[in-house]
Amino acid sequence: MRLTIIGVINVLLPLFFISCIVALLFIWIGERSKHRIIQKSFRIYAGLFTILTIVLFMMSFNELKPTIQTNIQHALHPRKSESQTETKLTTEYDIKGAVLLEAPLVKQLPELPRGCEVTSLAMLLGYHGIEANKLDLAKEVKKDSSSYKEIGEEIHFGNPHDGFVGDMYSFDTPGLGVYNEPIEDLLKKYVDPAKINNFSGGAFEEIIQQLNQDRPVWVIINGAYDRLPDSSFTTWQTKSGPVRITMREHSVLVTGYDDRYIYFNDPLAQDSKAPIDNFRNAWEQMGKQAMTIK
Repeated sequence: MRLTIIGVINVLLPLFFISCIVALLFIWIGERSKHRIIQKSFRIYAGLFTILTIVLFMMSFNELKPTIQTNIQHALHPRKSESQTETKLTTEYDIKGAVLLEAPLVKQLPELPRGCEVTSLAMLLGYHGIEANKLDLAKEVKKDSSSYKEIGEEIHFGNPHDGFVGDMYSFDTPGLGVYNEPIEDLLKKYVDPAKINNFSGGAFEEIIQQLNQDRPVWVIINGAYDRLPDSSFTTWQTKSGPVRITMREHSVLVTGYDDRYIYFNDPLAQDSKAPIDNFRNAWEQMGKQAMTIK
């Protein structure tokens, strides 16, 4: 439950007034006594109680301070409505109504726990009428055979830009996945290289434009379909240099959009859409990797 400023006042002010009444009660009891020691004792009790109350008051206030600041910020800077967001997205990405392409949904499990990239590639090929079994693609994709090693605080392993890293078939041994370059090399075995459009590193708008031309797009994303915190990433030392990776790396086939969402075929069959801005942020964070067939 979100606390409001009024709620904070309703909690703290009664506490303050009660403490004042108790302190005065101590003083009154002390004054009615004929013994100075008792009078002095109750005055000390009143003083200590007042100090304790002030300390508790300040501690409570500090605990609630972030909530107060957040409420003030929300009041001064209210969030945009969904209609405002949709208008911005329509202008920014040249969205034309909605596009939703029918591509085959291929599931990576149970055979390929780490095979989301080749499974998404199988869906892309299937859309274009090219038969490609995910298990064959898994065997054919280039591999980085580097062994997993921990040297001090550093992890030494493979580079997904060079080939598939680790074990694709089981989580019992180390592994990660593969990026766009080895996937493009694999795709060349199935289609004319001139028909491959690997626009990795380009703008997000290019994904929208490809969908406008009825071309689903293979992408590298993450399993949250939103920007991840820096704590989700680490750096591996590889034969071709350091590479920043996250174990939440994922791949899907983007199949459409409307004025609010990006739609996709998820090899894990867990999700089918994500808010456009969230998806874009995740895609950009993962290196802007995207590919399609002309």
